[in-house]
Amino acid sequence: MTSARQLYLYIVKNITVYPEKEAQAISFMLLEHYMRLRNIDVLVDRPIPENTAQPDWDNIIKRLNNNEPVQHIIGSTEFCGLEFRVSSAVLIPRPETEELVQMVTRDYAEPDKNISILDIGTGSGCIAIVLARFLPHVSVHAWDVSDEALEVAKENARQLIADVTFAKQDMLNVTFPLPGNIVQFDCLVSNPPYVTYSEAESMRPNVLRFEPHEALFVEDNDPLLFYKAIADFGVHHLKQHGKCYVEINEHFGTETKKVFEERNYKNVEILRDINGKDRFVRAIWA
Repeated sequence: MTSARQLYLYIVKNITVYPEKEAQAISFMLLEHYMRLRNIDVLVDRPIPENTAQPDWDNIIKRLNNNEPVQHIIGSTEFCGLEFRVSSAVLIPRPETEELVQMVTRDYAEPDKNISILDIGTGSGCIAIVLARFLPHVSVHAWDVSDEALEVAKENARQLIADVTFAKQDMLNVTFPLPGNIVQFDCLVSNPPYVTYSEAESMRPNVLRFEPHEALFVEDNDPLLFYKAIADFGVHHLKQHGKCYVEINEHFGTETKKVFEERNYKNVEILRDINGKDRFVRAIWA
């Protein structure tokens, strides 16, 4: 292929496992990553010099058609305007989680002394790192049960120059003393596992085969397992008037809200995402 548009059309044509619009978006991502070609370069059909090094496009297309996520192929993804390394050890950050981060940054935008935030189940570190970057006056801590995930998160923090304190901790079996000897936090934030195994049947192969199941799924007989654990933890380790923000399964909004209300949290709200789905619960410990 001798021009940006020719290359773009070749990639789109040969990606067969995605609808055309998604294949187009993936193609733009690949051209940007490997060739530094922007969307406008495709539109104006920018020539590609003959001696330009190119990846093995046929191999990349084969991997895509095998349902491997494009983010794993290029090794990174964008989240809140920052570039995060991803791998099969962590979930690929979703746009909905950006909305969760935006809620927290809005509520803690005003500088205040000694504000501490804990990100529970940090994965790639995307929530904690963005909060540390956008709220430099806040002390950010992040836990995960997976050593592999923590390595990815720590590398992202190094690359993005974010001051986050990471620790290995299982939310379902918290060990004491807490990492850093912190007793209470001002804010808890989490995107815990919330997809039931019965919902897996409707999920795409690129998610089921390449993303960590322990970060995605909960048993059908206890879908609110992690929310109960987070709410219970907050009862003892949130400061008075501390806030808790969680991403939720759209099918269990009312039930998740009730988990916090039963533990005497106040001002418990179900908030919708940009698509109008119940996606978050925010609660205050008072």
